Amino acid sequence: MARKKRSVVTTVAPQAGGKTAERYQDSFQQNLGKRLENVGRTLEGQKRTLLYGLAGIVLLAVLIGIYFAWSSRSNAAAQAALGKAIGTSEAVISTNPVPAGSTTKQFASAKARSQAAIPEFQAVVDQYGGSVGQKAKYFIAVNQLVLDRAVGIQQLEELSAKNDEVGKLSKFALAQTRVEDGRLDEAATIYKELADMSDSIAPKDKLNLELAKIYEKQGKKQEAVDLLFNIVKSASEAKDMEGKSVPLSPAAQAAKDKLKELDPEKAKEIPEPTPPPLDLPQ
Repeated sequence: MARKKRSVVTTVAPQAGGKTAERYQDSFQQNLGKRLENVGRTLEGQKRTLLYGLAGIVLLAVLIGIYFAWSSRSNAAAQAALGKAIGTSEAVISTNPVPAGSTTKQFASAKARSQAAIPEFQAVVDQYGGSVGQKAKYFIAVNQLVLDRAVGIQQLEELSAKNDEVGKLSKFALAQTRVEDGRLDEAATIYKELADMSDSIAPKDKLNLELAKIYEKQGKKQEAVDLLFNIVKSASEAKDMEGKSVPLSPAAQAAKDKLKELDPEKAKEIPEPTPPPLDLPQ
């Protein structure tokens, strides 16, 4: 059939208003560490009374840049449909009037936004299926967390059974829900599993940092200190192609700060990096 005819096509999903959504040109993991770090800061400190930090989980979902190099016209259409649905799930939440002439989507609440986004993602699943359909199922699950938390978690659990990108990302989201629900042992198990993978969806230092936070909450100070020390030590010893020290990632820097807080003496065992020499004018 014509739709199965293969040719190399790289597409970019359009957003409302005719602007190009450049993030769909990114690889699935490009800049993921920074995005997860930002989400971690958003989630930290939230309480169950604030919808268990669900806004942070939805934020995690919609901030993930997704790259598709599809090989047929039908796949290009699938990406466009997925991009449109993601645009809805990222729409502004505001009760202010939409500016005259604006085509930007806007919703009065997160609930209303998710109610609009889920049918669009479901349409992608029904019409296209395959890998793009799996991506759509993930977004359905994280939006469902806003409408019915139990249903959303169940969907994430089903998706996490597969060892693919969607499965790994679903596990990360599940780990967050476990932390919010006080199921710290289960959250720690998931983070360990992700950190031990050779091709996880997030940098190992970020995953281990989350694990160290759980240890601290569990009162396992020494385990947390040891893990934080290993994160910072490895990051401090990293070199680039020219043998120069590599700047600490946001996760490694956060680990360093936490290590100084929990065990200042242990933190002193890691030498401060030597600043590069200044280029003085001749």
